[in-house]
Amino acid sequence: PLRWMSTAVKHKEEEEVDCISLTASVCISVTAGPTWSEKRKGEKTYSCDDCDLCGKSFTLAGNLKKHKIIHSGVKAYTCDLCGKSFTQAGSLKTHQLIHSGVKAYTCDLCGKSFTMAGNLKTHQLIHSRYKVYTCDLCGKSFTQAFSLQTHQLIHSGVKAYTCDLCGKSFTWAGSFKRHQLTHSGVKAYNCDLCGKSFTQAGSLKAHQLIHSGVKAYTCDLCGKSFTLAGNLKAHQLIHSGVKAYTCDLCGKSFTQAGSLKTHQLIHTYTCDLCGKSFSHAVSLKRHQLIHSGVKVYTCDLCGKSFNRTGSLKRHQLIHSGIKAYTCDLCGKSFTWVGSLKTHQLIHSGVKAYTCDLCGKSFTQAVNLQTHQLIHSGVKAYSCDQCGKAFARHTYLQHHQVIHSGFKAYSCHICGKTFRWLSSRNIHLRIHTGNDVYCCDQCGKLFVKYKDLQHHMFTHTVGRPYKCDVCDKTFKAPRYLKIHQQIHTRKKLQVQLL
Repeated sequence: PLRWMSTAVKHKEEEEVDCISLTASVCISVTAGPTWSEKRKGEKTYSCDDCDLCGKSFTLAGNLKKHKIIHSGVKAYTCDLCGKSFTQAGSLKTHQLIHSGVKAYTCDLCGKSFTMAGNLKTHQLIHSRYKVYTCDLCGKSFTQAFSLQTHQLIHSGVKAYTCDLCGKSFTWAGSFKRHQLTHSGVKAYNCDLCGKSFTQAGSLKAHQLIHSGVKAYTCDLCGKSFTLAGNLKAHQLIHSGVKAYTCDLCGKSFTQAGSLKTHQLIHTYTCDLCGKSFSHAVSLKRHQLIHSGVKVYTCDLCGKSFNRTGSLKRHQLIHSGIKAYTCDLCGKSFTWVGSLKTHQLIHSGVKAYTCDLCGKSFTQAVNLQTHQLIHSGVKAYSCDQCGKAFARHTYLQHHQVIHSGFKAYSCHICGKTFRWLSSRNIHLRIHTGNDVYCCDQCGKLFVKYKDLQHHMFTHTVGRPYKCDVCDKTFKAPRYLKIHQQIHTRKKLQVQLL
């Protein structure tokens, strides 16, 4: 009984010392004598020892001494395998467990294994679902106080870790260290399936999920699935409609920081003449050729000149006659994929762009803009040869072929040459016998169905098409439309006054 009582007293004394809350600002006097464990270790007991550098408190002088080594910066214990250094021998031993590959501590709930017991305990907090540490600024909650402290650095805006090589700054030391690996060029983690290499093990693991084909993260709103949780979160910002990242130069907003960074590359190189921005210096140089008026790239077949070699190559596809892009719905073929995409809008039936002046609708915004030039009456593009003016630059280019004298498009059957590709294609129908349209009234033949339709109105008795504004009548609807532009132009002029 006496032995039991003595042991109980000693345990009580230990509890009194351990349960006292020690902080940097308040020092509580400890009057209890040395405990059994302290006597066994032979260490001297202090009522309250504080670190002069950071204010952290310790009950044992030995622990304070060990702690002060951290501030000294001396790392005398080095790992033989990877060269990483530590201030304490215990930290080195803990680290070496990583190289052993042994993960003796397994989570009962999810089966994930860990090298150290402390890491397992930290992990198990995730399954508890208790997030008692909440950020006052954004409301985000965490299972650990340390995680909250790390998170709050984001709101502080302080990025204390700066890369000497590229100047990029980071909030956390870990992020800074990971970034420095990109400059080293060393990619020690290789994918066994495709051979792709990575600087970090985490990047390799994330990459290997692609090969697994598993997309465990699904968007509740649209059903789209993702391999990584981070990709799902980034995707969900699209549905939120919130565009929190705004470009300082042009005011354009984005849902993701990455999209803003990509966009800002555009503003790197700016044209002094028109203010247009480009992501690369070479793109700016190519653009400035437009302002110079110099067109050094000339087509050998038709004499048309361009300020870029790429534009010349695209143009030469017209002369080749190759139309590799075919519409699945109607079989019509196109030289460029962009032309096919534009054409396919016709089949959709959707005409979302409507003219405010006449109510005519279009499948594309550019077609509406072109149409509205008719109402404005402005013809800004004039021919240098004859003075004829046009509303669009493309119309002027089409017209200038007449003055050039070039007839680059020839019929392979009879040898007849044409200025325009469309004229050559229409001519070919005469030889093939396909799509030749005959008038039932007089027997006249037409290559284009539209021409037959216009011709049929010559047989119309009377003038059935009447203008709602002035009651003037016409034989064909196209003549009525041309006439109505007069009223529309007058209406526009009144609006501008």
